[in-house]
Amino acid sequence: MKIGIIGAGKVGTSLGKYFCEHNIPVVGYYSKSIASAQAAADFTKTDAVSSMEDLVNASDTLFLTTGDSAISEVWKALKNLPIENKIICHCSGSLSSSIFSEERPNTITRCSAHPLLSFPDRETGSKLLANAVITLEGDGSRFSEMEALWKGLGNRVQTIDQTQKALYHCAAVTVSNHVLALLDWGVALLARCGFDREQALSALSPLIRRNVDAALAQGISAALTGPVERCDTETVLEHLHSLENAPKEQQLYGLLAQRLVDLAAEKHPKRDYSELRTILGGLF
Repeated sequence: MKIGIIGAGKVGTSLGKYFCEHNIPVVGYYSKSIASAQAAADFTKTDAVSSMEDLVNASDTLFLTTGDSAISEVWKALKNLPIENKIICHCSGSLSSSIFSEERPNTITRCSAHPLLSFPDRETGSKLLANAVITLEGDGSRFSEMEALWKGLGNRVQTIDQTQKALYHCAAVTVSNHVLALLDWGVALLARCGFDREQALSALSPLIRRNVDAALAQGISAALTGPVERCDTETVLEHLHSLENAPKEQQLYGLLAQRLVDLAAEKHPKRDYSELRTILGGLF
């Protein structure tokens, strides 16, 4: 496999470094900005290629690591080049390989390979890749080579159907970006009690860390604590009362608490949560 990378940002540069460190041949980089391509090439000790066609001719596998909005534009140029029998792969978490439309040559393998992590910078990103789960989807005669590439690097690989890509990305956003929204909400609630935001985040940090560590170590339902898990309806009612002047927040609390009831029932199958379910269901 000879890999060419189109896009010289954090993802592309991290991938190139990771491949090179594991003796996977990387031909080099193409970017709209030759300066960016050269910077990525210098970092990975590969080459900066001045034209997309030159990169295509020198590679049998092409990774598109541009921003999501640029992938279709790159594909419009790429599909008019000699890409027969090549693997065309993007690294978007939200887009599927269907972006490489049916106008493609029938002989190409199209796929997406998404590392389930964020890339803070190129130096850190190449190191984080070692422990990343790689989510693959696509089709074509060489698709098994893409699976073998990542497994050979020691990565865990999960293959999904392209129709599930949006749901997959929703899951990733829920446990990353949406968790930040919940943390911000908790900080805001403490601020109403007289904390400043910095104090609030610091005060909550032991709870945040304990819950994340326990969930990762024990499983989510096993890590569950709190009034819902204890079936403490009085405390839950007090919480709802404290939010009565913020109906959207009260509903958000209710939605999350309903999910917690399901987890609590899984942890304590003989405990009766019917009263809590009725209270929470009455919010909607």
